[in-house]
Amino acid sequence: MQDIVFSIAETSVSGWPLVAAAALALLVAGLVGAALARAGGHGESDEAHERLEALQRAQEETAVRLKTMAEIFGSRQSDLARALTDRLDGLGHRLGQTMTEGTQATHENLRRLAERLAVIDKAERTIGDLTGHVRQLERIFADKQSRGAFGQGRMEAIVRDGLPEGTFAFQATLSNGTRPDCVVRLPNGQPVLVIDAKFPLEAWSRVRAAETPDATKAAEAQFRRDVMKHVEDLRARYQIPGETQDTTLLFIPSESLFAELHERYEDVVAKALAGRVVFVSPSLLMLSIQLVQSILRDERMREQAHLIQSEVRKLVEDIVRLDERVRALGKHFGQVTNDIDQIVISTDKIARRGNRLESLEVDDGRTERAASPAEPAARRAV
Repeated sequence: MQDIVFSIAETSVSGWPLVAAAALALLVAGLVGAALARAGGHGESDEAHERLEALQRAQEETAVRLKTMAEIFGSRQSDLARALTDRLDGLGHRLGQTMTEGTQATHENLRRLAERLAVIDKAERTIGDLTGHVRQLERIFADKQSRGAFGQGRMEAIVRDGLPEGTFAFQATLSNGTRPDCVVRLPNGQPVLVIDAKFPLEAWSRVRAAETPDATKAAEAQFRRDVMKHVEDLRARYQIPGETQDTTLLFIPSESLFAELHERYEDVVAKALAGRVVFVSPSLLMLSIQLVQSILRDERMREQAHLIQSEVRKLVEDIVRLDERVRALGKHFGQVTNDIDQIVISTDKIARRGNRLESLEVDDGRTERAASPAEPAARRAV
């Protein structure tokens, strides 16, 4: 246990060496007091004085040493305090800097986290919207009537965009009482082209929903039966000789389904083609409509051919008339050119006569004197 002995410059000095030195000093003082007491009782002697002086010198040396040790301990404790203060200040500065950097990094990470959370929230809303659309499509495909309306809507939009009014009709009634989804009227009284939009999508949905190989096999077999039954129904209802074309278009409202049908069910496609039923995707239906539009345009041009020929004949007559008038105008220009040449000749003669008159006016007096004797004779002749 260490106790504080004294303080130097507000610095406490402690330690067991100082305690031992203080105890030694007290012991020396006690011995000196005892010696003085004995000397007083028996008389002073030289030996006692020598011992007393030795003890005093030892006490003084001990006091000096204690003072030196106190100064040494005080200076070392001050150095230690300054070193500790400097180290604590450096540690506090580094700790503050580290905390500041950590705070900034935390704020930056939180900002990035907030941005990512915003992106995730937006993506979640988008996924929610897509999920709603997918569920709506599932409801449409699950309901046979809604499914037919979906395919009918896409088919009608393509037909309306590609053909002029009056060249097509939706839900028209044929002679046998059937009402196809769409008929396209071809020129020159040709039979109409029938388009059907009721592809059996519910059978395909069962194929996609099958989870085991056996269930997939059974769903595919049912899909083949449903498609072929629909093909036979189209042949029986919509292929009427002299009224409809011998080929019927079956519209499939999905490009992916159209591609997979031709890739996995080639036998169904081949049987449908043999029955004059052609599967068409949205892009193929658009191409077919554009082809029909070109045929209708050519027919309209042929219908107006006699008008075009009449206008061409009138144009040729106008060109011939223009040629005659240009030639007559050329003759007039030739006459005008001849008249201008005659005028130029006359002006040249007038210019020469003027030059001669000018030469007569500038002759000298001899010409006048030579002409004077003849003047009376001229006058007499007159």
